[in-house]
Amino acid sequence: MSFQNPSKETIKNVLEQSKTIAVVGLSDKPHRTSYQISEAMKNAGYRIIPVNPTIEEWQGEKAYRSLQEVEEEIDIINVFRRPEHLPSIAEEAKGVNAKAFWGQQGVIHPEAWETLKDTEQVVIMDVCIKVAHALYC
Repeated sequence: MSFQNPSKETIKNVLEQSKTIAVVGLSDKPHRTSYQISEAMKNAGYRIIPVNPTIEEWQGEKAYRSLQEVEEEIDIINVFRRPEHLPSIAEEAKGVNAKAFWGQQGVIHPEAWETLKDTEQVVIMDVCIKVAHALYC
């Protein structure tokens, strides 16, 4: 069976039942898409946890080198990395008790879904979280 995103209702439920988003690949450069979308989600009321080994912090939030280092509870793992990195990030995400694994628009890889399909995590890929939030919440 190939990957298919969950229903709009499921995506809406994930967004409405979540408070914390760990953003893998979040840049500290304001002109980058990851920064802008994360800022919009922060302004919508979500707590953003940056996961990027190349930055120290993002808007006052401590940055973590990996998902495994994050000490707080994570609701959504939002990935801003090239698709070829998704399988290894999905493998790491298996060890995190998150509601959802979310690959941003253009970020999709069948191996990521294969890795996570037997977990409790809702897998969403190739969808912009900001657009989904604007449409469903």
